[in-house]
Amino acid sequence: MLPQVVADTIGQYRFVALDVETASSAAQSICQVGLACVDHFGRIDTFSLLVNPRCAYSTFNTQLHGIDARMTAGAPDFSEVLASLLPLMQGQPIVQHSTFDQRAVNAAARHYGLDEPPFSWVNSVTIARKAWPEWLGHGGHGLGHLKKQLALEFQHHDAGEDARAAAQVVLLAEERLGRSLVEPLVSKAKVISPATAAQ
Repeated sequence: MLPQVVADTIGQYRFVALDVETASSAAQSICQVGLACVDHFGRIDTFSLLVNPRCAYSTFNTQLHGIDARMTAGAPDFSEVLASLLPLMQGQPIVQHSTFDQRAVNAAARHYGLDEPPFSWVNSVTIARKAWPEWLGHGGHGLGHLKKQLALEFQHHDAGEDARAAAQVVLLAEERLGRSLVEPLVSKAKVISPATAAQ
């Protein structure tokens, strides 16, 4: 299921930005997954795939992202998609813009009776706040505002496009501050993880 260009370079990326779209207000109803894979030179490989959510679509969600039941009828469900993506995604940090994507992925995994995937999640909103603190309370750090401020070109609410935008936000923030911002957050998350805290 992974495009060959991605499958051939597993382990060679610095981080992967992930975005999902859902069929309804239910977090587990993932209908599209987008990945933006960033290598150590800042090059981004982007792809997306449709997912059969195995549930009804809400009109609101379809109007938001343009995906409906006909488009995903023949697509794999999330359990199949997750099995395909695990070799790529468990090897490096996973960047999300806000925490919605992590909640959706974990909810979908539980829905299919699977363990929550052991991803190292990093929030690009946190990174954007470090780089542009002046926007807190003045437009904020959502993708819509960052799109305008950073002159990003992407189609909002397309999973692949949003994933790429999150990756670009990280790279621009690191360029502005002159240091890596992903790896320190991964290390911090591991230190304060529930499993660590329980030991």
